[in-house]
Amino acid sequence: MTLCDASALIALINQSDANHQRCVDILPQLLAPLLTTWSCFTEAMYLLGRYGGWSAQQELWSYVADQILLLHHNNNVEEQERMRSMMEQYRDIPMDLADASLVATAETLNQRRIFTLDRDFYIYRFRGNQSFEVVP
Repeated sequence: MTLCDASALIALINQSDANHQRCVDILPQLLAPLLTTWSCFTEAMYLLGRYGGWSAQQELWSYVADQILLLHHNNNVEEQERMRSMMEQYRDIPMDLADASLVATAETLNQRRIFTLDRDFYIYRFRGNQSFEVVP
């Protein structure tokens, strides 16, 4: 399983994205399925709607239906508190809710590898002091 940010999902689906081919090329090398959070899924769905309308959103839904993409629910209080504290810690960047949800999920599942185009993941720290393995 590989954690996946909204930026990578958007690039996979939006063929006019400058990183589309790079993301498509790396996809077979990633541990399937991809895992994202509802916050990232919402962000990707919103931006895909702006860029490609319903057809792009429908393609993202097909990733879920085909179990290429699984959705993690940040339902437990510890993850939610971790998200809040990281958003405060990284407020100068700033860290948005979607990024905080991915870092909290990474810590909960002990997954350092993340499929993202967001350079902030080179700054964020996993469990306080470890860097993420960012792909592509």
